[in-house]
Amino acid sequence: MALKNILLDRDGTLIVEKHYLHDPEHVALIPGAGEALAALRRAGMKLFLVTNQSGIGRGYYSESDFQAVQARLVELLAGHGVALEGVAHCPHAPDDCCPCRKPESGLWESLCASHHLRPEETAMVGDNASDIAFGHTCGLAESILVLTGHGHRFAAELGLPELRQPWLRLEEPGGTQAPMTAPALPTVLAKDLPAAAAFLLTLADSSQ
Repeated sequence: MALKNILLDRDGTLIVEKHYLHDPEHVALIPGAGEALAALRRAGMKLFLVTNQSGIGRGYYSESDFQAVQARLVELLAGHGVALEGVAHCPHAPDDCCPCRKPESGLWESLCASHHLRPEETAMVGDNASDIAFGHTCGLAESILVLTGHGHRFAAELGLPELRQPWLRLEEPGGTQAPMTAPALPTVLAKDLPAAAAFLLTLADSSQ
C-alpha cells in the first residue's frame, strides 16, 4: 500500500534542537528540511507534527509559548510552500504518565480521529528512541531515526550500525519484530530529515 502520511517529530528533527525551546526567535529549520518537505508534498504525502512538550508540564514555559513557537515554524515552512495538515502535542511531564506522551499512542489516536489516517499508509520520523517506539506502538509502516538532535546518542544506545550513506534500510516492513522486552528499532537510519525524505521518495516512486 502506498505511503500517504508522514508524522514528524519537531525538536531535533524538523527544527534545530534547543533545550526547552520557548522563544520563537530561536526557531531554525534543520538545513534542507523545508526543501525536503516540499518534495514530499509534491509527491502527494501529507505532513503531520507529533511532539512531546514536557516543558509545559514542568512549568518551564506556557502553552502560549508553545503556540508562539509553532506560529514561527508555520511561517518558516510557508516560505518553502509547505503546510502541516495537523499538529498533536503532549504538554505533560513524564511523571504524569499520560496516554498522549510518546511512545504511547494518544497523539496518533488524536490524529486518526480528525484525519482518518491508516497505520499502513503512515511513517514516523524522529530523533529519539521514543519516536521509534511510538511508530512501533502505533503499527506504522516505517519508523525512521535521524541523526540530528539526539539521534546520534540513541543510535549508539540502540547499537545501530555506523551510517556511511545518507540513509540505510535496517529492516523491511513486516520483518521479524524484536521481543516486547527489547527496545524498538528503526526500520531506517537517516543522516537528517532531507535524507529521510529521500528514502521516503523512493517508496513513492516504487508505488507508481
